[in-house]
Amino acid sequence: MLVFMLYDWRKKPETESGASQPLLPDDATSTLIKGNPRLIELQTRYATFNDHVTTPLIWTADYVSPADMVYFRGDNAYVWQLRGTNMHPVAYTLTTYYIKSIDKLGLLDKLQEDSYFGSYVYPVDNRLVSRDLLDSILELYFLETHLQLSAVENLTVLDIGAGYGRLAHRLVIAFPNCVDYLCTDAFAPSTFIADYYLRFRNLEGKARSVPLYEIEKTLRAHSIDIAVNIHSFSECQLPAIEWWLSLLQANQVKYLMVVPNAKDHGGTHLQTNAGKDFGTLIEKYGYTLIAKEPKYKDPVVQKYAINPTYYYLFAFQS
Repeated sequence: MLVFMLYDWRKKPETESGASQPLLPDDATSTLIKGNPRLIELQTRYATFNDHVTTPLIWTADYVSPADMVYFRGDNAYVWQLRGTNMHPVAYTLTTYYIKSIDKLGLLDKLQEDSYFGSYVYPVDNRLVSRDLLDSILELYFLETHLQLSAVENLTVLDIGAGYGRLAHRLVIAFPNCVDYLCTDAFAPSTFIADYYLRFRNLEGKARSVPLYEIEKTLRAHSIDIAVNIHSFSECQLPAIEWWLSLLQANQVKYLMVVPNAKDHGGTHLQTNAGKDFGTLIEKYGYTLIAKEPKYKDPVVQKYAINPTYYYLFAFQS
């Protein structure tokens, strides 16, 4: 295709967003560094943990660069915002208006966006949107549709592979009935960054980052309503997935939501990025599939909106 026939966003997609002026707290560049003593402590303790859990498929020690540590909401390992299927301004706009059409709880107005930590933001319908925001709202509506989360008293959520705490930030604001949101991750820098991010968003007392070596003790002390795994099992080795599932089973976690890195967007398989099936593992540990839906219920939107995939919900059969 001739270059003059391309839209501006297809030539230089980053010029169509607000990412050129990212916001940072004053202490970000001095705190979010690989030499931070707390991060070093986490890495040291993770290194002696069960290697079935910590042996990476993708998240190796150098997978997150020093710049990614500070701009962790940018287009990097944590959230692809310019790469992948339909990651351009027109798709962001389509996604925003699709959400507006289903937004019974008014989450587009309730959940605000900004360009802190390098998030790529797009002005749509007199508001700023990002993949962080749009994906989170869609995930929340899936859970609300099937589990009525907004009506669950003293809601407690476990986020396996929570990254920087994206969904925690959104859920506890959308659903004030959430009294404890536990973020955990087998990658030490994610635990470190999530702790910083949740405090930056003033979510202490509602959401927290739990180190891997404390998660078993923490779960024994809590009754978990739902565990979520968003684009995480797809990036794990099978022994790690099995360890997490055994932990859920042992603590009789009621529900499990899984969002895979679907490559064909057909929703036919739950596979890791290495092509290994993990759907049978979920069933092995007592979880039965009760819902599977495309991310967008409109088939045209599913084809053209940002990052189409499928959502899965499992219920524990004790």
